[in-house]
Amino acid sequence: MEPQLLHHVADSVATVVIHHPAKRNAMTAAMWRALPPLLDTLAADPEVRALVLTGEGGTFCAGADISTLQGSPEEAQGLAVAAEEALAAFPKPTLAAIRGHCVGGGSQLAAACDLRFAEEGALFGVTPAKLGIVYPASSTRRLVSLVGPAAAKYLLFSGELIEAERALRTGLVDEVLPEGELAKRVAEFTRILASRSQLTQAAAKEFADGRTDRDDHWAAGARESGDTAEGVAAFLERRSPRFTWTTSG
Repeated sequence: MEPQLLHHVADSVATVVIHHPAKRNAMTAAMWRALPPLLDTLAADPEVRALVLTGEGGTFCAGADISTLQGSPEEAQGLAVAAEEALAAFPKPTLAAIRGHCVGGGSQLAAACDLRFAEEGALFGVTPAKLGIVYPASSTRRLVSLVGPAAAKYLLFSGELIEAERALRTGLVDEVLPEGELAKRVAEFTRILASRSQLTQAAAKEFADGRTDRDDHWAAGARESGDTAEGVAAFLERRSPRFTWTTSG
Protein backbone atom coordinates (compact mmCIF):
# COMPACT_ATOMS: atom_id res chain seq x y z
CA MET A 1 0.00 0.00 0.00
CA GLU A 2 1.24 3.48 -0.88
CA PRO A 3 2.09 5.92 1.93
CA GLN A 4 -1.18 7.60 2.83
CA LEU A 5 -3.52 8.81 5.54
CA LEU A 6 -6.27 6.33 6.32
CA HIS A 7 -9.40 7.26 8.21
CA HIS A 8 -12.67 5.91 9.51
CA VAL A 9 -15.51 7.13 11.70
CA ALA A 10 -17.14 4.98 14.37
CA ASP A 11 -19.16 5.84 17.48
CA SER A 12 -18.84 9.59 16.76
CA VAL A 13 -15.01 9.42 16.72
CA ALA A 14 -12.90 9.92 13.60
CA THR A 15 -9.60 8.04 13.55
CA VAL A 16 -6.84 9.17 11.20
CA VAL A 17 -4.01 6.68 10.73
CA ILE A 18 -0.57 7.68 9.44
CA HIS A 19 0.24 4.74 7.15
CA HIS A 20 3.82 4.45 5.90
CA PRO A 21 5.16 1.42 7.80
CA ALA A 22 8.14 0.93 5.48
CA LYS A 23 9.61 4.16 6.91
CA ARG A 24 8.14 4.11 10.44
CA ASN A 25 5.18 6.19 9.27
CA ALA A 26 7.30 9.09 8.10
CA MET A 27 5.20 11.77 6.41
CA THR A 28 5.70 12.29 2.67
CA ALA A 29 4.93 15.57 0.94
CA ALA A 30 1.71 14.06 -0.40
CA MET A 31 0.66 13.04 3.10
CA TRP A 32 1.34 16.52 4.50
CA ARG A 33 -0.76 17.99 1.67
CA ALA A 34 -3.58 15.51 2.25
CA LEU A 35 -4.07 16.24 5.94
CA PRO A 36 -5.69 19.73 5.85
CA PRO A 37 -8.48 18.81 3.36
CA LEU A 38 -9.12 15.57 5.22
CA LEU A 39 -9.50 17.50 8.45
CA ASP A 40 -11.88 19.93 6.75
CA THR A 41 -14.06 17.02 5.65
CA LEU A 42 -14.11 15.47 9.12
CA ALA A 43 -14.77 18.81 10.82
CA ALA A 44 -17.85 19.30 8.62
CA ASP A 45 -19.21 15.83 9.40
CA PRO A 46 -21.92 16.23 12.08
CA GLU A 47 -21.35 12.63 13.16
CA VAL A 48 -17.78 13.42 14.23
CA ARG A 49 -17.49 14.67 17.80
CA ALA A 50 -13.79 13.92 18.42
CA LEU A 51 -10.72 12.91 16.43
CA VAL A 52 -7.88 10.49 17.15
CA LEU A 53 -4.57 10.68 15.29
CA THR A 54 -2.37 7.60 15.43
CA GLY A 55 0.19 5.64 13.44
CA GLU A 56 0.03 2.27 11.75
CA GLY A 57 1.36 -0.59 13.85
CA GLY A 58 3.85 0.07 16.61
CA THR A 59 5.04 3.55 15.59
CA PHE A 60 3.28 6.90 15.68
CA CYS A 61 5.39 8.89 13.21
CA ALA A 62 9.15 9.11 12.70
CA GLY A 63 8.89 12.61 11.23
CA ALA A 64 9.13 13.83 7.67
CA ASP A 65 10.36 11.46 5.00
CA ILE A 66 13.91 12.84 4.68
CA SER A 67 13.90 12.27 0.92
CA THR A 68 11.32 15.09 0.70
CA LEU A 69 13.93 17.53 2.08
CA GLN A 70 16.39 17.02 -0.77
CA GLY A 71 14.58 19.37 -3.14
CA SER A 72 13.33 22.35 -1.18
CA PRO A 73 13.58 22.11 2.61
CA GLU A 74 11.62 25.36 2.92
CA GLU A 75 8.73 23.98 0.89
CA ALA A 76 8.74 20.74 2.88
CA GLN A 77 8.70 22.66 6.15
CA GLY A 78 5.87 24.83 4.87
CA LEU A 79 3.78 21.76 4.14
CA ALA A 80 4.41 20.41 7.65
CA VAL A 81 3.47 23.71 9.28
CA ALA A 82 0.28 23.97 7.22
CA ALA A 83 -0.73 20.47 8.30
CA GLU A 84 0.15 21.21 11.93
CA GLU A 85 -1.89 24.42 11.94
CA ALA A 86 -4.87 22.68 10.33
CA LEU A 87 -4.78 20.07 13.07
CA ALA A 88 -4.50 22.69 15.81
CA ALA A 89 -7.48 24.53 14.31
CA PHE A 90 -9.72 21.44 14.17
CA PRO A 91 -12.85 22.62 16.01
CA LYS A 92 -13.50 19.44 17.98
CA PRO A 93 -11.34 17.66 20.58
CA THR A 94 -8.27 15.91 19.15
CA LEU A 95 -6.15 13.22 20.77
CA ALA A 96 -2.86 11.71 19.61
CA ALA A 97 -2.56 8.00 20.46
CA ILE A 98 1.18 7.32 20.48
CA ARG A 99 3.17 4.12 20.29
CA GLY A 100 6.84 3.82 19.48
CA HIS A 101 8.63 6.75 17.90
CA CYS A 102 7.06 10.20 17.88
CA VAL A 103 9.87 12.24 16.40
CA GLY A 104 10.39 15.40 14.36
CA GLY A 105 7.29 16.05 12.29
CA GLY A 106 5.53 13.39 14.34
CA SER A 107 6.09 15.51 17.44
CA GLN A 108 4.76 18.53 15.55
CA LEU A 109 1.54 16.69 14.81
CA ALA A 110 1.21 15.32 18.33
CA ALA A 111 1.78 18.76 19.85
CA ALA A 112 -0.93 20.19 17.61
CA CYS A 113 -3.48 17.82 19.13
CA ASP A 114 -5.38 18.86 22.23
CA LEU A 115 -4.29 15.77 24.18
CA ARG A 116 -1.64 13.08 23.89
CA PHE A 117 -1.89 9.56 25.33
CA ALA A 118 1.18 7.35 25.00
CA GLU A 119 2.03 3.71 25.52
CA GLU A 120 4.95 2.76 27.74
CA GLY A 121 8.09 2.53 25.62
CA ALA A 122 7.15 5.45 23.37
CA LEU A 123 10.01 7.79 22.48
CA PHE A 124 9.73 11.50 21.76
CA GLY A 125 12.15 13.82 20.04
CA VAL A 126 12.31 17.20 18.34
CA THR A 127 15.24 16.75 16.00
CA PRO A 128 15.87 19.75 13.68
CA ALA A 129 19.30 20.35 15.28
CA LYS A 130 20.42 17.03 13.82
CA LEU A 131 19.68 18.34 10.31
CA GLY A 132 20.57 22.00 10.65
CA ILE A 133 16.94 23.04 10.27
CA VAL A 134 15.45 26.08 11.98
CA TYR A 135 12.36 24.81 13.75
CA PRO A 136 9.31 26.91 12.77
CA ALA A 137 8.44 29.75 15.12
CA SER A 138 4.82 28.60 15.47
CA SER A 139 5.90 25.05 16.27
CA THR A 140 8.44 26.31 18.80
CA ARG A 141 5.84 28.44 20.55
CA ARG A 142 3.42 25.53 20.68
CA LEU A 143 6.11 23.28 22.19
CA VAL A 144 6.99 25.94 24.79
CA SER A 145 3.33 26.30 25.75
CA LEU A 146 3.20 22.55 26.45
CA VAL A 147 6.45 21.90 28.29
CA GLY A 148 7.86 25.31 29.25
CA PRO A 149 10.99 27.07 27.96
CA ALA A 150 13.60 24.91 29.70
CA ALA A 151 12.23 21.55 28.53
CA ALA A 152 11.63 22.94 25.04
CA LYS A 153 15.23 24.12 24.85
CA TYR A 154 16.46 20.71 26.03
CA LEU A 155 14.54 19.00 23.24
CA LEU A 156 15.40 21.54 20.54
CA PHE A 157 19.05 22.10 21.43
CA SER A 158 19.94 18.42 21.76
CA GLY A 159 17.59 16.54 19.46
CA GLU A 160 17.78 13.74 22.02
CA LEU A 161 14.92 11.30 22.47
CA ILE A 162 13.10 11.11 25.78
CA GLU A 163 10.97 8.29 27.15
CA ALA A 164 7.24 8.45 27.80
CA GLU A 165 7.65 8.85 31.56
CA ARG A 166 9.80 11.96 31.14
CA ALA A 167 7.39 13.27 28.49
CA LEU A 168 4.61 12.87 31.05
CA ARG A 169 6.54 14.79 33.70
CA THR A 170 7.22 17.68 31.33
CA GLY A 171 3.63 17.89 30.12
CA LEU A 172 4.37 16.70 26.60
CA VAL A 173 1.92 13.83 27.13
CA ASP A 174 -1.15 13.61 29.35
CA GLU A 175 -1.34 9.90 30.14
CA VAL A 176 1.03 6.92 29.82
CA LEU A 177 -0.58 3.50 29.52
CA PRO A 178 0.86 0.02 30.02
CA GLU A 179 1.67 -1.92 26.88
CA GLY A 180 -1.51 -3.20 25.28
CA GLU A 181 -3.80 -0.78 27.13
CA LEU A 182 -3.59 2.30 24.90
CA ALA A 183 -6.39 1.44 22.46
CA LYS A 184 -8.79 0.56 25.26
CA ARG A 185 -8.10 3.77 27.17
CA VAL A 186 -8.37 5.93 24.03
CA ALA A 187 -11.70 4.33 23.14
CA GLU A 188 -12.96 4.83 26.69
CA PHE A 189 -11.86 8.47 26.85
CA THR A 190 -13.15 9.44 23.42
CA ARG A 191 -16.54 8.00 24.35
CA ILE A 192 -16.49 10.42 27.28
CA LEU A 193 -15.53 13.31 24.98
CA ALA A 194 -18.30 12.43 22.52
CA SER A 195 -20.90 12.49 25.31
CA ARG A 196 -20.06 15.99 26.51
CA SER A 197 -21.28 19.39 25.35
CA GLN A 198 -19.63 20.45 22.11
CA LEU A 199 -20.46 24.03 23.05
CA THR A 200 -18.37 23.77 26.22
CA GLN A 201 -15.56 22.01 24.36
CA ALA A 202 -15.41 24.45 21.44
CA ALA A 203 -15.40 27.52 23.68
CA ALA A 204 -12.84 26.02 26.04
CA LYS A 205 -10.59 25.10 23.13
CA GLU A 206 -10.57 28.67 21.83
CA PHE A 207 -10.03 30.19 25.26
CA ALA A 208 -7.23 27.74 26.13
CA ASP A 209 -5.52 28.45 22.81
CA GLY A 210 -5.43 32.13 23.68
CA ARG A 211 -8.22 33.61 21.56
CA THR A 212 -9.53 36.77 23.21
CA ASP A 213 -12.07 38.23 20.75
CA ARG A 214 -14.93 35.75 21.07
CA ASP A 215 -16.17 36.10 24.64
CA ASP A 216 -19.47 37.65 23.55
CA HIS A 217 -19.91 35.03 20.83
CA TRP A 218 -19.68 32.17 23.29
CA ALA A 219 -21.80 33.92 25.89
CA ALA A 220 -24.54 34.26 23.29
CA GLY A 221 -24.09 30.64 22.29
CA ALA A 222 -24.58 29.54 25.88
CA ARG A 223 -27.78 31.59 26.15
CA GLU A 224 -29.24 30.42 22.86
CA SER A 225 -28.16 26.80 22.56
CA GLY A 226 -30.22 25.24 25.31
CA ASP A 227 -27.27 23.06 26.33
CA THR A 228 -27.05 24.58 29.81
CA ALA A 229 -30.73 24.01 30.54
CA GLU A 230 -30.47 20.46 29.21
CA GLY A 231 -27.37 19.73 31.27
CA VAL A 232 -28.96 20.98 34.48
CA ALA A 233 -32.21 19.12 33.80
CA ALA A 234 -30.36 15.89 33.02
CA PHE A 235 -28.35 16.21 36.24
CA LEU A 236 -31.47 16.74 38.35
CA GLU A 237 -33.31 13.91 36.59
CA ARG A 238 -30.29 11.59 36.88
CA ARG A 239 -30.11 10.84 33.17
CA SER A 240 -27.60 11.36 30.39
CA PRO A 241 -27.88 14.80 28.76
CA ARG A 242 -28.89 15.22 25.15
CA PHE A 243 -26.83 18.18 24.02
CA THR A 244 -27.84 19.61 20.63
CA TRP A 245 -25.30 22.37 19.86
CA THR A 246 -22.78 21.36 17.20
CA THR A 247 -19.76 23.11 15.68
CA SER A 248 -21.41 22.94 12.26
CA GLY A 249 -24.63 24.48 13.54
